[in-house]
This record gives sequence, C-alpha cells and structure tokens, in this order.
Amino acid sequence: MDNWLPPVIRDNKYFMYPLLWYWYNGKNVTKLMEFKSYYHKLTFEEYEKIYKELEGKAQDRITDLNQECIDFINQGLLDGGVDSKVLEVGSGRGFFLDKLQKQGFTDLTGVDVLKDFDLPGVKFVHADVERLPFENNEFDNTLCNHTLEHIPDIRKAFEELLRVTKNKLFVTVPCQKYYHYTFDLHIHFFPEQSILISALGLKKGYKSHKLNGDWVLEIDCQIAE
Repeated sequence: MDNWLPPVIRDNKYFMYPLLWYWYNGKNVTKLMEFKSYYHKLTFEEYEKIYKELEGKAQDRITDLNQECIDFINQGLLDGGVDSKVLEVGSGRGFFLDKLQKQGFTDLTGVDVLKDFDLPGVKFVHADVERLPFENNEFDNTLCNHTLEHIPDIRKAFEELLRVTKNKLFVTVPCQKYYHYTFDLHIHFFPEQSILISALGLKKGYKSHKLNGDWVLEIDCQIAE
C-alpha cells in the first residue's frame, strides 16, 4: 500500500482511520494514530504503558523478522560459537532466543520493556534500551531486531548497544518510507541506507545488507565508531 497509493491518499487521516480501526481492534485508535505527534513528551513509564496496553494484529506475530534476516543473523551468531554470551535487546516473544537455545547456546539474555516470554535457562531483564544495566563489553555478541525504529533517542540507544558488546552487533530495521499514519508505532524511518547510517552516527566498522525489505547492519564493535 505504501508504494502504490499516492501520498496524499495514503497519509489521509480519514482514509486511514477505518483501516487502523480494524488493525488495532477498535481500541485507542485516535491516540495510536497520533502517536508520532506526542511520543517525545512521554516519560519512559508512559511509553511503556502504551506498549503494555497495545492490542493489534501485529501482536499475533511471533516475530517481525523475515526468513532471510533470520538465517543471516543466526549464521553470524553461530560463527561466534555457541559458548558465546549473547544479548538480545527488544527480545519480544523470545523467538530468536528460543532458536539460539535449541542450537546449543547456553548464556542468553533478553531485554525488553515487556516480558512476553518464559524460556527456562534464558535470563530476562526489564530495561530501557537507552540505559542498559550492563557493564562495558559484557556480552560477546548482541542482536537488536525491529527495535530501534521505536526508540525516541535512537543515537543514545545505539551507543548503549555498542557499549555492552565486545564483538559483533546485529541491528535490523525496516526499509520503510515515512508516513504519519502507520500500522505500527515506528517513529524513525529508513527508506535509504544513508539515512540509517547517519541516524546512528556510524563512520566505520560495519557492513550493511538489504534483505527482503529490511536493513541489517553487521557491526564489528572493536573498530566501529
């Protein structure tokens, strides 16, 4: 729809309202439609409350990742060894942590504003990605999938991901055009790779991949800046 409707129609409030009413199951539709207008005024607790109360079709999905991204990130983590210490920021329903555990990874930690999974042997930490409660270089490898596009201070959040990661950091965000009315609570949009790299402040130490509609950054934290 984003690619075939003229923007004047695609981003028309009255055109989008019935579609978003269906998407959000008729609950808090106007409030969620206007999220981009007021998110910057919210405290962390208020931000968290919106996500706790969120009901919509997207909540029925186990993961937002496409298979190409899953395979690419999974192989990158396997290359680091199943004995590596892995952190997932924005762990959601635990899809990737569960996958890693089944492949033999034993030191796994998930971070999110909501606890939406229960995996024996996997640690969960309730935290704000802009203020991760970990030591410098505490984790060998980190993944952060479909999360940064939701975070108010994306640069600060990314700096935190770099800070706690010793080796490889994998970041995935959607390759998406900006529209005010969207079927998600995204506040950052990256239709071009250059916009993403600029937003994160990256200068070196990374490889960028476009995989089936998503940007995946593979970052070497030992040389990235």
